[in-house]
Amino acid sequence: MAEMTLFLAGDVMTGRGVDQILPHPGPPGLREQAVTDARRYVELAESVAGPVPRPVPPEWPWGDALRLLDAERPDVRIVNLETAVTGRGEYAPGKGIHYRMHPANLACLTAARLDVCALGNNHVLDFGPTGLADTLDALHGVGIRTAGAGRDGDEAWRPAAVPLPGGRRLLVWSVGAPSSGVFPHWAAAGGRPGVAYLPEASVASAEALADRIAHHAGAADLVLVSVHWGSNWGHEVPDGHVAFAHALIDAGVHVVHGHSSHHPRPVERYRGRLVLYGCGDLIDDYEGIGGQEEYRPELRLLHLPTLDAETGELRRLRLVPVRMRRMRLQPADPAEARWLADLLDTLGAPYRTRFTVDGTGVIVPR
Repeated sequence: MAEMTLFLAGDVMTGRGVDQILPHPGPPGLREQAVTDARRYVELAESVAGPVPRPVPPEWPWGDALRLLDAERPDVRIVNLETAVTGRGEYAPGKGIHYRMHPANLACLTAARLDVCALGNNHVLDFGPTGLADTLDALHGVGIRTAGAGRDGDEAWRPAAVPLPGGRRLLVWSVGAPSSGVFPHWAAAGGRPGVAYLPEASVASAEALADRIAHHAGAADLVLVSVHWGSNWGHEVPDGHVAFAHALIDAGVHVVHGHSSHHPRPVERYRGRLVLYGCGDLIDDYEGIGGQEEYRPELRLLHLPTLDAETGELRRLRLVPVRMRRMRLQPADPAEARWLADLLDTLGAPYRTRFTVDGTGVIVPR
């Protein structure tokens, strides 16, 4: 196996409005200040893009992304799943927004043939330990590996191991930082369920994580760290995030997969390896919500890095631009692709990672 292609995406949020259009919606009641019925998010999407059929087939939210992924043929598919998969549990206190998808709608995730769901984020415990246990059982029951959350500290910090040809493995760690809204008391420890909590993004925290990795990873393994960090909006990358990512790469990690922002943040190639500081959302129910139009949050990316299977170095990077319309992903048009490429090109300048659109409409380094 000379090389390996990954599909990486940021937040996949199949709860709330998305759950309501799927074949088996859970109760629509919400405890949000402004919206108390999840079906309202469907109405907002319809107000800007037209009617959304209900119920939709389980694969509907992925839309044309499934066809685009099949054309790219990634070897491993990894997303940050930012929702509980449960019909039970109590609303986590102290939160303004809670996400959950009914377990009967799991076909929405299996439709994308996901290999790993990163769970070290600020919504996996929205319905408490019961909701977390249901989420783990549901995903494992359909063959989707998880990382970043567990019934105890050992499970939360255990990597997802994806077998590769030749007896090699891709090991995936998932961690969540308080800057993305992860509560300190959500940290898994001993017999306490929770997430793999990252107190801060720093060189020291990267070194501590690298020590954990060293206990699991063999010399032939490839290692990816998926990290939920930072604010929802804004393109700036804190210095601590850069230092954390660089320290992980220096310690032997092959890919840093960042997310939390609702739009893309800079991409860097550091010492020949890939750092994604913010992948942006992929699936959500934000269509029709105003207030952040400058970020064009309806535009999304399918991140497709191809790595050297021996060294983990980045050989190629293809970013397939898509957009959300009627709560379904479809190909971005040429003007939208150029807008995303220009944005990434500008953001990447300080990191010496520049972008353009190729002849097929895919965004690639230049």
